[in-house]
Amino acid sequence: MTDRHLVIGAGPVGRHVARLLADRGSDVVVATRSGTDTGIAGARHVKLDASDSGALSAAAEGVAVLYNCANPGDYTSWDTFWPPLAAAFLTAAERSGAVYAITGNLYPYGPVDGPMIESMPDAATDHKGVLRAGMWAEAKALHDAGRIRVVEVRGSDYVGTGVGGNGHISRQVPGALRGRRAWMIGRTDLPHTFTDVLDTARLLIAAAEDEVAHGRTWHVPSNPAVSQAEALTAVLASVGKPPVKMSAIPMPVFRAMARVVPMMRELNELSYQWTKPYVLDDSAARAHFAMEPTPWDEVCRRTAVD
Repeated sequence: MTDRHLVIGAGPVGRHVARLLADRGSDVVVATRSGTDTGIAGARHVKLDASDSGALSAAAEGVAVLYNCANPGDYTSWDTFWPPLAAAFLTAAERSGAVYAITGNLYPYGPVDGPMIESMPDAATDHKGVLRAGMWAEAKALHDAGRIRVVEVRGSDYVGTGVGGNGHISRQVPGALRGRRAWMIGRTDLPHTFTDVLDTARLLIAAAEDEVAHGRTWHVPSNPAVSQAEALTAVLASVGKPPVKMSAIPMPVFRAMARVVPMMRELNELSYQWTKPYVLDDSAARAHFAMEPTPWDEVCRRTAVD
């Protein structure tokens, strides 16, 4: 295997993947629609429309791993953003022979009772969950047919460096650091897994480079589940700040807002994640990759100072 890597997307996961690869001396290219320079020493940057299968295939020629770290900036645009991009990734993986490493999430499972494990069916009925489940099913089918090599890494809600407004906890941090009340979705007292975005990047690289790991999904090693209230309080404590008052948006109010606000409508479909325990079982990845999550105190500190 060559040590050339193509990372599509310069969001939190893409940046961490690129930095980890560049720091070890790998040949890494970060591709985005704008050609944004991430400032990562040793990484090259190119402007690329990855939904153009021909352009993506050409860029992937000769690389060892093609990383899907893309994500739409507009949370309401998944139905138009993902289908052509997912198809282009599959075409590029087959033409280039590169391992296709997918940054996934837990949406495909839908509502669950008990901890989520990789052997559970992708049974979501909301459109985002169905879409992501379909993406993985198509990739897995091509892998099983011997046409591509693929692996998907799934984490829970991100915390850590670079997440910012994209995370349920991290988006509360700027105001909470100034003592402002935090408004949460659903209940604030239920156990919920939070995944360090850097640990997601670590596992994505490890899984891509382990042939035995291909053809399945893996859950990112994550710290023990805590409630939303406990998570935000721990983030504040990591930088010496006191707890703030927290309130949950009443679900009837939330659902009423969802009828008129597109973003709230999207979140409402996934509100089940915040009304019952939402816990990730990461034992398979811990055992196979001998990987432990970044210590919680460090994750909280990086979330606070981001």
